[in-house]
Amino acid sequence: MSTTAKLYTFNLSNTKTYLFAAIFVVGNLLLPQLAHLVPQGGFIFLPIYFFTLIAAYKYGIHVGLLTALLSPLMNSLLFGMPPVAVLPAIIIKSAILAVAAAMAAKHFRKVSLWGILLAILAYQVIGTGIEWGMTQNFSAAMQDFRIGLPGMLLQLFGGYILLKALAKA
Repeated sequence: MSTTAKLYTFNLSNTKTYLFAAIFVVGNLLLPQLAHLVPQGGFIFLPIYFFTLIAAYKYGIHVGLLTALLSPLMNSLLFGMPPVAVLPAIIIKSAILAVAAAMAAKHFRKVSLWGILLAILAYQVIGTGIEWGMTQNFSAAMQDFRIGLPGMLLQLFGGYILLKALAKA
């Protein structure tokens, strides 16, 4: 279940890096607003990570990391979500996702369900461990696994479909 994809890597001196990061940050601003229309939607759908996954898988580590860092910060500043208290954990998970997705894309060299799944598992497992260490609260750290499985599935299958569509463009 994979397809050949055009994968790009932009560096920090390329203006396209900042343009694409800005586009994906806007996506990460809009998608959480939609998710928050559902009670507990942010916790269930994990929308802040979706376009970070797409950015890093399709356009590489630089676009991915810019998206990963700016999305939670902008959401918190503009909408108060995520709350400042949880920003460090979300930024860490977002950065791990960007690195993992870029690495998966580089390894698989195509849109791959396995690659996307590995990126999701990497940011969730490593991020949960780091969050547990930061908060000393295992229950809070495991929240994504307790109620965020629909969001992880959205990232996996929605991400695959979107990346596949972008590969044809």
